[in-house]
Amino acid sequence: MTLETSPDHGDVVSLLEPLDVGLEPALASLQARLARDAQLTHALDIAYRVVDSPVGKLLLAATDRGILRVAFEGENHDDVLQYLANRVSPRILRAPARLDDAARQLEEYFGGARREFDLILDFRLSRGFRLSVLQHLPRIAYGHTESYAEVALAAGSPNAVRAVGTACATNPLPVIVPCHRVVKSDGSFGGYLGGPEAKRALLTLEAAA
Repeated sequence: MTLETSPDHGDVVSLLEPLDVGLEPALASLQARLARDAQLTHALDIAYRVVDSPVGKLLLAATDRGILRVAFEGENHDDVLQYLANRVSPRILRAPARLDDAARQLEEYFGGARREFDLILDFRLSRGFRLSVLQHLPRIAYGHTESYAEVALAAGSPNAVRAVGTACATNPLPVIVPCHRVVKSDGSFGGYLGGPEAKRALLTLEAAA
């Protein structure tokens, strides 16, 4: 699909849809060349790709600052890309090679071979207390959980339990920034952006390691 930018953005940018596996190799080669050319001419601000996982297809998006967004299929990837175009930059292109490292680390994580991610993250979609919460979450060890109250205390606002829930619900980097490790004080799961089954699957994966 093609996005006509607003007067604030200037250029007209082509936002290429993910390719199906069965499409001609020539089209895939053309798309790869477009991605390379866009990067060389600094016409690409956000690169993205879609990867398969045990919790469904995940959209990965990155800027030159780092991984910007991980989105579950249920969030509607087209809507997520449109939001990024409006909020960050309309210069978005499917450029899988830019996200090879993130895709590899996610595959290792889901395969039980990785417990921590070693990726540079772009946190520009979060700020204030929400950002403080997200920066704490990777400190929750693999295979462990913390309550919303414990996270609120660690983030510096012990009374902000509800705000912790909001920060987790709006986490732009799920799985990589492990909001799935935050549960209710009684041990029940609580909500999750990817749905309860995805949260259960991630916690079960980590508990089995």
